[in-house]
Amino acid sequence: MDEIEQRLAEVAEKNREGNVRIPSGCAICGYFSRKGKALPAVDAVDAMAYMHDRSNGLGGGFAGYGIYPDFADHYAFHIFYDNEKAREDAESFLKLRFDVSNMERIPTRKVYGISGAPLIWRYFGKLQPEIAAHTELDEEEYVCRSVIHINTKIKGAYVFSSGKNMGVFKGVGFPEDVGEYYRLGDYKGYCWTAHGRYPTNTPGWWGGAHPFNILNYTVVHNGEISSYDANRRFMEIYGYKCTLLTDTEVITYIIDYLHRKRGLKLPDVAKVIAPPFWSQIERMDAPEREKLTTLRNMYASLLITGPFSIILGYSGGMMALNDRLKLRSMVAAEKDDVTYISSEECAIRSICPDPDRTWSPAGGEPVIVELDNKEGGR
Repeated sequence: MDEIEQRLAEVAEKNREGNVRIPSGCAICGYFSRKGKALPAVDAVDAMAYMHDRSNGLGGGFAGYGIYPDFADHYAFHIFYDNEKAREDAESFLKLRFDVSNMERIPTRKVYGISGAPLIWRYFGKLQPEIAAHTELDEEEYVCRSVIHINTKIKGAYVFSSGKNMGVFKGVGFPEDVGEYYRLGDYKGYCWTAHGRYPTNTPGWWGGAHPFNILNYTVVHNGEISSYDANRRFMEIYGYKCTLLTDTEVITYIIDYLHRKRGLKLPDVAKVIAPPFWSQIERMDAPEREKLTTLRNMYASLLITGPFSIILGYSGGMMALNDRLKLRSMVAAEKDDVTYISSEECAIRSICPDPDRTWSPAGGEPVIVELDNKEGGR
């Protein structure tokens, strides 16, 4: 073997799978206190820093619950604006429909690595009494349609957070830089979820960063949705519009539709989007077999195919879920009343060095945690 062949053999051995780090793209993390304790957002920022190499600086973000106790019964709208004209148009729309108690720029600081930021504002408001008295829609549906209207009809305005006592903070950059940009050290909440993005076939822009939100639901996602077109077409039948140029957006709408509008419990929502295989269903006892057969037939277009791990945040709870084949990594841990979820165990141990237990959830097996007194977190 000559010198060149020897060097090529050494390189091949060095780069053999298992000898090098090959991240599977994107990082997710979340933690939740069942007692409703105010947990610091900076822990999520620190955990994401340990998974820095799983993202490429084209998107990072966080969602916190229980962060606005002074406006707990108001909808908190976080909005990106491309320009002042978009802000004027969106504010006129909001003020006609909502009693806006407070409006302000979301506090940020200059951070190296964060540039090209849009105008970022937040508004706390309640539905105008006269509208609430005369609309045929329930309040949440009215808010949902208002958000979709702004995002589709008002050029240059994007509502990226619209729940009560919660908020999304996201942008283009590595997640630890995004956390510093939004001054997340000033925030605490009973639940935090986080995302570091590694986009493969969609653009990196501020609205396309995770988490995605509608009302109180937020989703962070590691993976790729090969069923996106079928999922999107089904959701658009029911008035949802995917406007943010990232496939994950449709997962948020699917969960809102199934859980809020159709009234499915979250374990059944998980069975719709990541159901057992038909061969498994056939071996189940009759009641469970009939239930799952009905769900799969009714919502066939909402089955999500492709590799994914997601963390869902919602008012009073958190759910983590892998695809059926577990093609993306996800680790869970518990310490006292706090549950942790992450793409990598190192991120959990960076903020919880000695968990009571750790485990790796099976594909299609949801991990669901809720407040001991769920109403206390609203």
